[in-house]
Amino acid sequence: MIETKDLDIDGVLQAAQKQSIGKAAPTFVSITEQIAWIDPIQFFQAGKGLQENRMFWSSADQSTQFVGIGDAVLLQNQDGSYHQLTNEWQQVLKNSWVDNPYDNYKTGPIAFGGFPFDSDEKVNELWKGFEGSQFRVPTFLLTVEYDRAFLTTTVYVNEESNIDELSADLVTKRNQLIHAPKPIFEKNAIVLKHEVDPVQWRELVVKATDTIEREDVDKIVLARELQIEFDEICDIGQVLNTLKSTQEHSFVFAWEKDDVCFVGATPERLVKVDNQQLFSTCLAGTSPRGKSLKEDNWYGQQLLNDQKNREEHQFVVDMIKNAVHSCAKYVEIPDQPTLYRLKNLQHLYTPVKAELKKGYTLLDVVEKLHPTPALCGFPRESSLAFIRKFELLERGWYGAPIGWFDQHFNGEFAVAIRSALIDQDKASLFAGCGVVKGSDPEIEYQETNIKFTPMLQALGGSI
Repeated sequence: MIETKDLDIDGVLQAAQKQSIGKAAPTFVSITEQIAWIDPIQFFQAGKGLQENRMFWSSADQSTQFVGIGDAVLLQNQDGSYHQLTNEWQQVLKNSWVDNPYDNYKTGPIAFGGFPFDSDEKVNELWKGFEGSQFRVPTFLLTVEYDRAFLTTTVYVNEESNIDELSADLVTKRNQLIHAPKPIFEKNAIVLKHEVDPVQWRELVVKATDTIEREDVDKIVLARELQIEFDEICDIGQVLNTLKSTQEHSFVFAWEKDDVCFVGATPERLVKVDNQQLFSTCLAGTSPRGKSLKEDNWYGQQLLNDQKNREEHQFVVDMIKNAVHSCAKYVEIPDQPTLYRLKNLQHLYTPVKAELKKGYTLLDVVEKLHPTPALCGFPRESSLAFIRKFELLERGWYGAPIGWFDQHFNGEFAVAIRSALIDQDKASLFAGCGVVKGSDPEIEYQETNIKFTPMLQALGGSI
């Protein structure tokens, strides 16, 4: 068992300050220590007491979990520029002091955040504060890998920094976080549900199918919103705890800013890069789970043999294959999809493996892949033009890349679906579906209801 002990933060900060004076520039300081294992949700809840922004990330198999508290660095770009984000991150690291003997455990300086679904979309009231792309390096980052736990403390130091005060403050907050009591959860209670324009949304499906019949468009993805209210302020920690226990094989995420939190459990990996090895996922085509094994297998076979869903899935496979080919040495994709089963739903699934060419990074691939046909449609330009002109929903970060990257541009992004934007005692849930030739508005409407289910149940309600 690892015993937590006082870290010599003061000594590291003093050394970093000397570097800052010598280079006449602020020094980005990142210090990693191994600590006794702590429950990530417990750490997340403790961060609320510090009145700092929080973030959470769990890999689909829950082998890696991150919790971030505070904003040591905020990389923000109104235009959602991938290139500018890369340059800003490299500039941050240019004058840095990284003390990390555990670099092979997803520790050290790591940036977390998301991009907008459509960088040209005007942000109104719903997504206020989430303009453009935003990535933060937390002041305190808990990394949990299986049975090991690490804490990375990050801060800027310059020649005017009061090292004694800064060090004392960091140590005090660090101890509050790692010695916090185990939280007691009470289930959130929903008192009101409101579907936003369900009749107009069905009419929009008809408009989309008419457009597909007349024009050179194969698929248009339409999304809609479900609004709910709670009897009191929603406990985000409770939501994350429920999602982790109920949504196996999904990435669980939360990104909080000024008491508004974007949270979800998405099954859809966009891309992962580890030492230039790339992994992506084609996930499109949906059916419910059965109440019995026989019924479940029947739904699965129906999905595998359904022409609409197979065509919808193939759009995603072809697009991802072409996008990855442009920056990879080789690409491996199976010829046929398999079933990817979740608690409430099952999807058609095709994995993608590749090796990036020299000079390409994770962010280059994210830019090429987003938006995929699973969240936008096909062809991309035509379907996106329809969404911009006719869709009723302000998408914001819904359906967009959310994830993380480290100082070597290793990292992972998921597609932010099965999600909700929570603002105190209110929340907006989002769900979408792919409209193709011959789509039935009522069937598409019911599919979105199914897709609302995971988040709605986690928030304390039901369809």
